[in-house]
Amino acid sequence: MRKTLFILLPLMCFLVSSCGHISGGISPSTEPLAPGSYRELGPAYGQDCVYYLLGLIPLSNGNETRDAVADALMKAPGASALVKVSVDTYSQYFIVYSRVCTQVYGVAVAPK
Repeated sequence: MRKTLFILLPLMCFLVSSCGHISGGISPSTEPLAPGSYRELGPAYGQDCVYYLLGLIPLSNGNETRDAVADALMKAPGASALVKVSVDTYSQYFIVYSRVCTQVYGVAVAPK
């Protein structure tokens, strides 16, 4: 009996956990920019997450697009905006703990 339980318990934990990606959308930029008024600094990535206990009780605030954009801009010194922006939502669900994140990808730019 113990041997069966030892095998079934991890298998059940594996079966009730999951993850997934959901496309959020795309945008030419995070703020209005005139053509030729900026220089590209390089790729930028940011995310903002919210964590849950038992999938219902939030343990943190978060999962907001504006905070994910701010995170991406902080990681690119001198950047004032993003161009070629795409947004995704990433979710991970486990038995006790879950996480949902908004992820922003783009190219950091600064004024000329």
